[in-house]
Amino acid sequence: MNKFKRHWDNLRASFWFLPALIVVFSALLALGLIETDSSAGQDWMDDWPRLFGASAAGARGMLATIAASMTTVVGVTFSMTLVALTLASSQYTSRVLRNFMSDRATQVVLGIFAGIFTYCIIVLRTIRGGDEGGFVPSLSVTFSVALAIGGVGTLIFFVHHIATSIQASSIIASVTKETIEAVDRLFPANKPGEAPVEDEAEPSPLPAPTRVWQAIMAKRDGYLQSVDEAGLMRLARRHKTVVRMDRGIGEFVVQGTPLASIALEDPPDQQTIADLRAAYSIDRYRTVYQDCAFGVRQLVDMALRALSPGINDTTTAVMCVEHLMAILVRLAPREIPSSRRYEDGELRVIAEGQTFASLVAGSFDEIRGSSGGNVAISLRMLEALQTIASLTASPSRRRALREQAESVAESARRTIASPRDIARFEERLARLREALWEAQRRGADELRLRDPNRDRVPDQPSRSPPPNCDF
Repeated sequence: MNKFKRHWDNLRASFWFLPALIVVFSALLALGLIETDSSAGQDWMDDWPRLFGASAAGARGMLATIAASMTTVVGVTFSMTLVALTLASSQYTSRVLRNFMSDRATQVVLGIFAGIFTYCIIVLRTIRGGDEGGFVPSLSVTFSVALAIGGVGTLIFFVHHIATSIQASSIIASVTKETIEAVDRLFPANKPGEAPVEDEAEPSPLPAPTRVWQAIMAKRDGYLQSVDEAGLMRLARRHKTVVRMDRGIGEFVVQGTPLASIALEDPPDQQTIADLRAAYSIDRYRTVYQDCAFGVRQLVDMALRALSPGINDTTTAVMCVEHLMAILVRLAPREIPSSRRYEDGELRVIAEGQTFASLVAGSFDEIRGSSGGNVAISLRMLEALQTIASLTASPSRRRALREQAESVAESARRTIASPRDIARFEERLARLREALWEAQRRGADELRLRDPNRDRVPDQPSRSPPPNCDF
């Protein structure tokens, strides 16, 4: 199943798969209408001479004109697409090109133009003059006119779509949407009535190291795109042992280095090695399907490009921070599974994965480092941290947000020169401090309500923050 999903994702992101399906459908449509013309005859069309009364020469000329026009339009469409890809790569980051290539609208437009050309060619070859037996598929020829008119409308739509899709807001929103879908898939929301996440699941200590780990080496270089954890679980169950992931999703794997390890006394057989390697998908690039950190990486790259001296586009960087906030807000109240995977009380898989703290750091660390002296970015990061903090009851997650706020404050105080800007920043920082304190107090109250007999709640604050407190 893991390989099927990977191949399907590759097909969906290609420029040829969906257009090829549309071309095949167009060819079948042409053949079907030709057979309808052949079996129904021409008598019923004689009542509509202005609509179905084209001669063999006229039908040939019209179909040839439409086919030639569609060939030209396909070339123009490909040129516009390549220009859009070039602009997106140079202006934002090359990592968003896959989003453009997987854009369904662009693929459908290319398929429609190629399909109209194919339709006209197939119908054209069936037309015969009087000396050749005389056959003009009037219904098929008339339908080609409707396709040509639809092609003109499609071209107008495509020009509008390209102009819209290369805007920064569209690209950022597309990356955010894909990343949030990955978050929803990997970390489902709590069911109604379930308690909110209180803290990151800390793995219990392993027993004494009595296991002998047998390393399984990677067979190729590339990025680890996805892992079939169910397959790893089945492998561990079959051998009644533990499988340990030595590389996490999104990491670069070098051929001949450990990919995973299995606890066995003797070296694993070839079937076990093949089964374990089959659970891993390694390719030349990262994808967001199981790697929401890659979506975060794309937004961070766009923000860094916008903050570079050559571009200096603060508005785009602020938009990236806002969409990073949207991703972390979606993740904040959800449970991130522990790295230990158990089955019937037995440890089976030790996984490598992202944590909330690592995603927060990946979202803001580099942007903070490149935004020295930029008041708008510093203020927006504080607002983002405040919003995220209001939606989590986990002390460890609030701690990660507090540490990030400390770093933002340190950088801003060091790089912002204007006293007025410093005053604005300190005001926003005070509001963030109050929000963190309130979220901490609210979390402690929720714990006390669920467990009235609890004498002491860890990380429990007083009712109000101490004056002049720092983080």
